[in-house]
Amino acid sequence: MNLSFIKNILPAAAMVLSMGLSSCTGDLDVDVIDPRKDTNVDAQKLFNKCYAEFVLEGYAPGESELDLGDAGLSVCYRLLWNANELTTDEAICGWTDKGIAEYDYNTFTPANDCLYGLFWRLSFGASICNQYLKECADHDATMTAEVHFLRALYYYFLLDNYGNPAFSETVGETPRQIQSADLFAWIVKELEDNMDQMLPASVRKKGDANYGRADQSAAWMLLARLYLNAEKYTGKAEWEKAKTYAEKVINESGRSIWMGDNTTTHKSANGQWSAYQMLFMADNDQSGAYNESIFAFILDGATTASWGASTFLFAASWDSFMRDDYPQMTDQAWGGNRTRVDLIEKFLSTATLDGLPDWKTATIVDAARDDRALFYGDNAKGDGGVKDRKYTNDDLATFQDGLATTKYTSQRSDGGNVSNGTHNDNDIMLMRLAEAYLIYAEAEARAAGSNTTLTQGTKYINDLRTRANNPDQHTTYTLREILDERARELYFEGVRRTDLIRYGYFGGSSYTWQWKGGVQEGGKFGAYRNIFPIPQTELATNKNLTQNPGY
Repeated sequence: MNLSFIKNILPAAAMVLSMGLSSCTGDLDVDVIDPRKDTNVDAQKLFNKCYAEFVLEGYAPGESELDLGDAGLSVCYRLLWNANELTTDEAICGWTDKGIAEYDYNTFTPANDCLYGLFWRLSFGASICNQYLKECADHDATMTAEVHFLRALYYYFLLDNYGNPAFSETVGETPRQIQSADLFAWIVKELEDNMDQMLPASVRKKGDANYGRADQSAAWMLLARLYLNAEKYTGKAEWEKAKTYAEKVINESGRSIWMGDNTTTHKSANGQWSAYQMLFMADNDQSGAYNESIFAFILDGATTASWGASTFLFAASWDSFMRDDYPQMTDQAWGGNRTRVDLIEKFLSTATLDGLPDWKTATIVDAARDDRALFYGDNAKGDGGVKDRKYTNDDLATFQDGLATTKYTSQRSDGGNVSNGTHNDNDIMLMRLAEAYLIYAEAEARAAGSNTTLTQGTKYINDLRTRANNPDQHTTYTLREILDERARELYFEGVRRTDLIRYGYFGGSSYTWQWKGGVQEGGKFGAYRNIFPIPQTELATNKNLTQNPGY
């Protein structure tokens, strides 16, 4: 399967996926249907497909448009998460899925199946948007503006991961290669030209009209991300613009940092849930946590079943022995993704860990004095013992080598029932207000030239620490402290690789973590790995493409 088949993307008539149903998209390895011969376009279904391509597999759960041997592995969100977490100091996985070990060790090559799948999925998503804009641009101005946003989002991920990817905004042509700075400029213009036609910024929850649709604040947030990383993409820093758009999200989106309510005790013990935990629970679309969501992939276990979205976030981080201590609402526990010790040390030292009576989540949270320290290490052998896990990642194949995280749970904060006993109901908050706070703080510090926060940026970080019940409130924060705070707030949310690159801590850096570069104590690798290679399959089928330097 390769992107040459996307030249004439399947027509809308073949894409009957709506949120809550499965896709009837045909196999791209066969001759595609010529859209000039099939003009039966369903604008709503094609619009829905532009969204659904991020989180659903294709035909049905377990049946994918992309063959990577595991349909769940082929889901766009899961591919994004693996590429941007397993390559960093936050997460590691011992599975033998195609390409995963190369992520763990930072030894990925153009033959990596996961990198091919990610390139394919993102390009396919952009092509679906192109199809909508060709066939349905006059259907509804707001929907058209949203599709422009979604296409920009697909290309943003291509830019961030591949630097110089294949690009096309026209149906029926072979994609050409676009350089990083040019794609950055195109995405900015795409957003700025269309965001005023998107839905007005507003808080929406499940059951509200237009719930789950991207509004203007999503475009502002994407621009804030783009400008925060502009130096990586173009060679020119844009800190003031990053700060401006982050501030716009903070002040004009209508969102607020979720602090819980009077039914919530800000403690992760005794069956109570902290405000931070509620952001990642099965009722985060109803509990009040939705107030913080800027843009989320909406998921419901009964109608949007997927092995590569929120079910993956939960199940890959849990095993059955953990469920003995913390009963769950779904039956999945895969024992795959766990933390690297380098993340744990952002919260508390290993010496402190060693001195704890057990490694249950509540005990670790209390010791860290931070509600975000959602880690677990007890009963790893199922014998009722304590502290059976290691906090180091000595054996990648052993899930118990590395503390697990309980950040994602299948439970509801209100104790209610979930919709499905297998797939999670949790929405995935791709963008939330806390990130805007941290973007502002960093951009403010860099723009000021002091590399420390000023009054407003300091307040935003302290606000997040207040929500986490962390009593350590500073008067200023250095850039390194901001980066560490991003790890504490946003770990396992798919942004860490980009953060490390922006700080110069990824390729070509002496900043290390366990197994970086394939060395257990941590080594180095070249700066060329700051962007992934163009998959060799695409180079073979699209002669417009050349390989990124270093590969």
